[in-house]
Amino acid sequence: MTSDWVNSKAGSRPNPDADALDPLHGIDFSKLERSLHRPRTFMSLMFTVIVSAMTLFALIPLFSVLWLLVLRGGRKLSLAALTQLPPAPLEQSGGFGNAIVGTLAICGMALLISLPIGLLSAIFLAQARPENRLASSVRFAGKVLTGFPSILAGVFAYGVVVMATGGYSALAGAVALSILMLPTILLTSEDAIRMVPDRMKEAAIGMGATDTQVVWMVLLPTAVPRILTGVMLAIARGAGETAPLLFTALFSNYWLLWNGQIKVMQPTASLAVLIYNFAGMPFANQVELAWAAALVLVIMVLIANIIGQSLASRQIQ
Repeated sequence: MTSDWVNSKAGSRPNPDADALDPLHGIDFSKLERSLHRPRTFMSLMFTVIVSAMTLFALIPLFSVLWLLVLRGGRKLSLAALTQLPPAPLEQSGGFGNAIVGTLAICGMALLISLPIGLLSAIFLAQARPENRLASSVRFAGKVLTGFPSILAGVFAYGVVVMATGGYSALAGAVALSILMLPTILLTSEDAIRMVPDRMKEAAIGMGATDTQVVWMVLLPTAVPRILTGVMLAIARGAGETAPLLFTALFSNYWLLWNGQIKVMQPTASLAVLIYNFAGMPFANQVELAWAAALVLVIMVLIANIIGQSLASRQIQ
């Protein structure tokens, strides 16, 4: 009986230490009112309105371009435009099917060139020690290449491939685009590999795995979604380039697959160069095809970006 009375008295005593540890102790919440008469509340609301208005203003050019492309290019877009060859100047039919195939082929070959180089370099950068000078130099070069002018990549490919082979070709265009795609793949892949949790690497090492096995069986499989994000962003950038292809692949009115052979060492059509050529012609049919080709190119780039963003949203477990 006495112990119950003591315990009840002890439990009813206020605990000053508990009140001291409570961060909200002693705050009168009735005074926390949001009123526009207070300067801080008014300034916060004002800057929120300004930022929202500037954001909407920045979206106006984007939606204006998309609306114009849908309005002008959608009228000429048809199955025939997607499957036929470019027309002669006075013809009212034709399409740009060979340019779609050429764009996909050039970007595919550029990816075959840039992906192994970028991925292996990313593995080296992610595994290298911070004081490694070679890794620092490669990382710096990759960041510089992100702002490399595309026309200079075309001039380089022209001097290295076109002059050496004696003609314009899809291969030369792929070399030029691979230079532009390489830094995106390199830097995004390095970040993806670095974001793999250390506990996964330590667990693999603790089980007796070698450095090579850790890379190929733990790091790369875990980082694949984010690596693919960089790949899709690199493809989106390469597909929209025009200047490098003017120096390398030029243009062609024929299919890449001709007489049962893939003519990678011949001039090749692409959507970007077709738009450049047809937009300046004085014939209405070619101008309309240029608008339709621009719409198709924007859709292709948009799909690549959407895939990249969806892959980026997947978190590493």
